[in-house]
Amino acid sequence: MEIITILIAIITAIAGGGVGYYVHSQSAKKAGADAKQLLERAAREAETDKKTMIADARDEAHRITAEAKKDEVERRRLLDKLEEHLVEKDKKLEQKVAETDKSKEEFDRKKKEVENLRGQLNEIVEEEKEKLSKIAKMSKDEAREHLLQKVEEEARADMIGRIKMVEEEVKEEADKKARDLIAGAIQRYASEVTTESTITAVELPSNEIKGRIIGREGRNITAFENATGVDVIVDDTPNTIIISGFDLIRRYIAKVALTQLIQDGRIQPAKIEETVEKAQKQINQMIKEFGDKAVLEVGLTGLAPELIKLLGRLRFRTSYGQNVLRHSIETSFIAANIAAELGADEQIAKKAGLLHDIGKAVDHEVEGSHIAIGRDIGRKFGLSEEVIHCIEAHHGDVEFKSQEAIIVQVADAISSSRPGARRESIESYIKRLKDLETAAMSFEGVSKAYAIQAGREIRVIVNPTEIDDLKMIKLSHQIAKEIEQTMEYPGEIKVNVVRETREVEYAR
Repeated sequence: MEIITILIAIITAIAGGGVGYYVHSQSAKKAGADAKQLLERAAREAETDKKTMIADARDEAHRITAEAKKDEVERRRLLDKLEEHLVEKDKKLEQKVAETDKSKEEFDRKKKEVENLRGQLNEIVEEEKEKLSKIAKMSKDEAREHLLQKVEEEARADMIGRIKMVEEEVKEEADKKARDLIAGAIQRYASEVTTESTITAVELPSNEIKGRIIGREGRNITAFENATGVDVIVDDTPNTIIISGFDLIRRYIAKVALTQLIQDGRIQPAKIEETVEKAQKQINQMIKEFGDKAVLEVGLTGLAPELIKLLGRLRFRTSYGQNVLRHSIETSFIAANIAAELGADEQIAKKAGLLHDIGKAVDHEVEGSHIAIGRDIGRKFGLSEEVIHCIEAHHGDVEFKSQEAIIVQVADAISSSRPGARRESIESYIKRLKDLETAAMSFEGVSKAYAIQAGREIRVIVNPTEIDDLKMIKLSHQIAKEIEQTMEYPGEIKVNVVRETREVEYAR
């Protein structure tokens, strides 16, 4: 029985081992098949990823190539533009070099002429020495003195002729170039030729409304004057009230407020304060709009808002009847055009031309000249030193350090001196004419002086026995210098010195 049990156990173990081997072999085969499938799938996925990466890399390469070509086209365009600019600069440089060479040749030619004349003069002197020694039997010192006197007279006459000839040539050439340059700059800017004055008179619908404006015991007019800071003059002028005050903005606010009160009909202290406050807001908005329009018209950017507001205040400021804001816009355009023609910095000239009188916006509130105030305003709002220098030099108060400063001064003079731009009272006009004549008459040898052409020319008649031709040239320069240093005037004044000699004889 035990033997049988042992045999059964052995058989059972053998059978279990066989079954286990079979199961293991089947599991191994299945694992190998699964591994093979995994490898094949991984290979397929790797191939797919490879193709995707290649496609992405190809697209990226195409994109980079396209951007590189675009950059190359842009750089080529910039290089072509730079090359054109350099070619233009080179042409201008060659032209200037040619003009310089021509001027040098002309100078060398005149120098040779002078040397030839000097040689001829020496020959004449030697001949005169021999003749005087033989004929006059003068001593050597007497002959030398006689010759020197004669040579001096001849040289002086020749010098006067040559000085006049050179002056005429230089003046003609300079006038031609200046006329072409300035005419071109002015023609490129066509502005309105109207000049306006600040209005201080308010028209009334009827004369009866004056009493309502004055109010009981003058309380309405007192409230109005206190609110606006101006004086209201009610006189016998029919249907008119005069507003008086130095601050033109206040006068304009008062005019607007008074006009609105008259239209509303309710004139009382409370309504006056409300209306004046409303008018102030309207005028402040107008000032901002005037500044924005001026900057937009000129084509400038980057100015501080407060600086633009100060610029708009110039709309309510006049100088000899010329509106200062319109004058500043004209100066800006003319300066920019001249700068472009001369190769100077156009932006600096344009900005300085627009802001050169910015100090006049607050010169009744701040102490100092409008030039010093304008310089301080420029530094406060971060303007460049080049622009600030143009502002403080536009009246010649400081030495010019840049070409743009000279251009702004010229543009300022062009705008202010054109016919109709400025007006002055008859008293100041007559005084300026008398000052011109007095300045000319202060020099020795002047017999008469007349201011003509509305004070743009002074005609000076000299005594021919005291002033010769050479002294006449010197006198004209001295008179011009005296006028420049002692007088203020728009534009330029022509000094015309006249020397006349007459010989009278009678046939009997």
